[in-house]
Amino acid sequence: MNKKRLAGYAILATAFTVFGAIAGVKTTGPASATPADGSLDGGSAKLYAQSLNDLAGKPQALAQWKGKPLLVNFWASWCAPCVQEMPELSALAAKDGGKHFNVIGIGIDSPGNLVEFTQKVKVAYPVYVGGMGATDLARGLGSATGGLPYTVLIGADGKVRKTYTGRLKFDQLRADLAKLQG
Repeated sequence: MNKKRLAGYAILATAFTVFGAIAGVKTTGPASATPADGSLDGGSAKLYAQSLNDLAGKPQALAQWKGKPLLVNFWASWCAPCVQEMPELSALAAKDGGKHFNVIGIGIDSPGNLVEFTQKVKVAYPVYVGGMGATDLARGLGSATGGLPYTVLIGADGKVRKTYTGRLKFDQLRADLAKLQG
């Protein structure tokens, strides 16, 4: 039974990775722009209404991140592009130190996998356990494909400013962050 379960997880992981890669390639740049009409703002309200467990298993209200620009990264430990972008995303978060923006990660994975991963790879921002239910949260923030990684830039006013499907292009991300601070 364990071999069947492992094979199932491997197939699922491969499918998510392929869909994420396809979605990332199909975008006309590093990100898909958020509608100017603010139609995704309800998604940020839904995000801030959530309480997710941190890696220690303690519930954390995401409303604590309101009032400053927020970069939300949906990821999983089995997602190759997610793992590839994490060191640079972590360095970006550590360099700013929350002065101008905050970064949080929402893992679409099991608590055990997330804890094990972050023990091996140091992450300089808070990581929350979203489980598979976080896919719906990402969709509410504009993820059309459900592919990973999926990153959302939310302004201090709570409006979704930009979404990024696939591996982040950090030059573009830095420029987008500078516009929010400027």
